[in-house]
Amino acid sequence: MKRKVTLKQIAKELDVSISTVSKSLRDSPEISEDTRQKVQAFAKLYNYKPNLIALSLKNKKTKTIGIIIPEIVHHFFATVISGIEHIANERGYNVIVCLSDESFDKEVINMEMLANGSIDGFIMSLSKETQHKKDFHHITEVINQGMPVVMFDRVTNDILCDKVIIDDNLAAYNAVHDLINNDYKKIGLITTVDYVSVGKLRTDGYLKALKSNDIKIDENLIIKIEDIENCTEPIEELIASQRPEAIFAVNELFAVTAIKAAKKLNIKVPEELAVIGFTDGIISTYSSPSITTVSQNGIKMGNKAAQMLIERLESEEDEEHYKTEVIETHLVLRESTLPLK
Repeated sequence: MKRKVTLKQIAKELDVSISTVSKSLRDSPEISEDTRQKVQAFAKLYNYKPNLIALSLKNKKTKTIGIIIPEIVHHFFATVISGIEHIANERGYNVIVCLSDESFDKEVINMEMLANGSIDGFIMSLSKETQHKKDFHHITEVINQGMPVVMFDRVTNDILCDKVIIDDNLAAYNAVHDLINNDYKKIGLITTVDYVSVGKLRTDGYLKALKSNDIKIDENLIIKIEDIENCTEPIEELIASQRPEAIFAVNELFAVTAIKAAKKLNIKVPEELAVIGFTDGIISTYSSPSITTVSQNGIKMGNKAAQMLIERLESEEDEEHYKTEVIETHLVLRESTLPLK
């Protein structure tokens, strides 16, 4: 049985571009007869079957970008979409937004639906289930067919593509280090399960800050939440049983839940419990008290992701050198922490 090949593999074997292979298979007059016959013979030999993804190659642009996000609860993803749209519209592109709902199956279905000729390329953040499964075949197939992908926020090192991230580890380290500098020693952590990449990196930053300040790590002060919708009870239990001096939460939903739990337990924020969250969204701004938070700069992240994708779409070369852009973060000081010393 002959092995299945992709457009990319045919192009590499014959030392031509992916676009040339695609055009040759469709008998495009732009390609010489000799090249067309050579490509078609190779494709026939290896039983190549073109799929619908190939219709959206650079030579048949739709001027539309597909965005796949894992959820819409977090203000962060809304700001990233806004940033993408701004650049896309400036450059004459439209966007289609799909929601994976943290589901691997839905992420795959969304990609297959959009890759049928509807869009030119993808900007995406991985679902929690995709990260857990570590199954990225749908993304690999799209890239192999010549369609560019830019990942942001939740990314994987298993896929070669352009990426836009923040330094989650460093941002968390700096936030916890600031708490320690303000004389907090008993610092709780509310984080996600480890397979969520950003949660793991922020957890590592928290641990690094404690170690670098010679503070013993207390596992009783750390909770890892899988089901975000049911996070209230474990957060209340952490604060009631351990009575931390401060909390570092890896997203703003955990942070506002910690403040709500403290109020229920008659613990004053920030006098008796300081709270720092992550992602500077609407919740952090309008919570009472307002929440000190790490700003992820979603607008800038979206701007950069759109620029990277459009540059790749409009490049004349099939460049396989991929870049990872790191967006800077900063701590936004508000009412949930005492003034830093």
